[in-house]
Amino acid sequence: MRSRAWFDTPEYYGFSRRAWLRSEGFSSAVFDGRPIIGLCNSWSELTNCNASLRPIADAVKRGVWMAGGFPLEFPVMSLAEMLMKPTAMLFRNLMSMEVEESIRANPLDAVMLLSGCDKTTPAMLMGAASADVPAMLLTSGPMLAGDWHGRKLGAGTDGRKLFDLYRAGEIDQAAMDEVECALGRSQGHCTVMGTASTMAILAEALGMSPSGSAAIPAPDSRRLAMAEEAGRRIVDLAREDLRPSRILTRAAFENALRVQMAIGGSTNAVVHLLAIAGRAGVPLTLDDFDRISRETPWLVNLKPSGEYLMEDFYSAGGVPAVLRELLPQLHTDALTVSGKTVGESIQAARCHNHDVIRERTKPLSTEGGTAILYGNLAPDGAVIKPTAASPELLQHRGRALVFESRAELMEKVDSDLLPVDAQTVLVMKSGGPKGGPGMPEWGQIPLPKKLLRQGVRDMVRLSDARMSGTSFGTVVLHISPESAVGGPLALVETGDEIQLDVAGRRIDLLVPDAELQSRRAKWQPPAAAYVRGYGKLFLDHVEQANLGCDFDFLKPR
Repeated sequence: MRSRAWFDTPEYYGFSRRAWLRSEGFSSAVFDGRPIIGLCNSWSELTNCNASLRPIADAVKRGVWMAGGFPLEFPVMSLAEMLMKPTAMLFRNLMSMEVEESIRANPLDAVMLLSGCDKTTPAMLMGAASADVPAMLLTSGPMLAGDWHGRKLGAGTDGRKLFDLYRAGEIDQAAMDEVECALGRSQGHCTVMGTASTMAILAEALGMSPSGSAAIPAPDSRRLAMAEEAGRRIVDLAREDLRPSRILTRAAFENALRVQMAIGGSTNAVVHLLAIAGRAGVPLTLDDFDRISRETPWLVNLKPSGEYLMEDFYSAGGVPAVLRELLPQLHTDALTVSGKTVGESIQAARCHNHDVIRERTKPLSTEGGTAILYGNLAPDGAVIKPTAASPELLQHRGRALVFESRAELMEKVDSDLLPVDAQTVLVMKSGGPKGGPGMPEWGQIPLPKKLLRQGVRDMVRLSDARMSGTSFGTVVLHISPESAVGGPLALVETGDEIQLDVAGRRIDLLVPDAELQSRRAKWQPPAAAYVRGYGKLFLDHVEQANLGCDFDFLKPR
């Protein structure tokens, strides 16, 4: 056991380390060779998605004690996308470093990673992959569906739709006050196929979470039972020395990409999977996403792309049922934290509602939920979620209306004098990793109020930012290189024609090369957002979106 190097040494420090732990009230029995299991907990009252992790940690500890382990809980920072400015994504890499170094520095034989909100799950997987000590991940689970006058509300997606109606004057303030109280009925992460749900599902698909764990609702007692069972299993994980490097293989990532396409997962999964793969030393590129998307059917009928919510997904069979439908396309010999292969783990899986999880032969679409675009506007790639877009806009040509920053956009978008119609392409700059900074979720550019009043509910919008997985619309994201480093997006001007061709996987600026060269000669980079501290470290070392937005020095050599 790794922990023996801390406690079984003959010099003074072996004795003193045992004494210091005994000062917490533990007896000598905890040093009888038991595996020491760390509980890496991102619980925080600032992160509603993670606020239910306290009882989950207690349930894990029960399981660890049952199996003859010694559980020790420790905190790490928590990332709340709803509260942190400019974005929780700015701190994902920092959290991953804290997770890695907390594991590496302490006498842990295995670690249970407790996460929930969007960035906490990838941050923990990144840190665990780098530390490469046996690890398992448990998420907080999705919240209960909202309920407003008998209408089921999915946090994020339905809130956005109703807020647009409010901006258009179709819903009054009193109604919005009711929605505010009805939207989130419990702790837990968003109950639509947002980024938190997506990353919980992909952690299970990667083999890093217990089979069937991702979709259990946060208040459901079965989540605590699953946590207790996971606590028992992680003790064996320590004894078997089953490390992330044996689970996070190329085959595992290809399985996760298949599941991402089948569930219509959040576009944020692209930057997160690229970053996790980078830490694991597994080559993964945007082209892998697009190749697998073209081969994989979209099966899961959840908002924002479909109709249902995570409670329905869990009742229908959850991740095991999706894996079962994808069985002919999976690497079934990929190993999981259970010690079993993917194929062995899903032998008994069944789907109980084929309207929620479609059969592979009767998909919602023959292609997956993520498409990668290239073109002279995105030479290193861009991302779109066709399943959440308007079909009639997936082939589109229109004139650009350019906003140089998020601040300019928010200042002007509700003006009745805005020179815009339904065919206009809205363009926002300075939303990327360096420009945001941190690549905030600004990509779902609000529709102009004057068009909302006319009944327009979608437009082509593009930026170098991200968008929430709960968002929807014909939105091109993650344009690389970003505008702040001089990518072609920096050169777009109002009135330029832009052509979107999702079937052809293209996004192009229809401006002559000579004109673009003239504009480039005049372009000046924006002033740095930070000149010291973590912000400067971020700006100096963050990679572009097509590489996962990790720090260049954190990938293995």
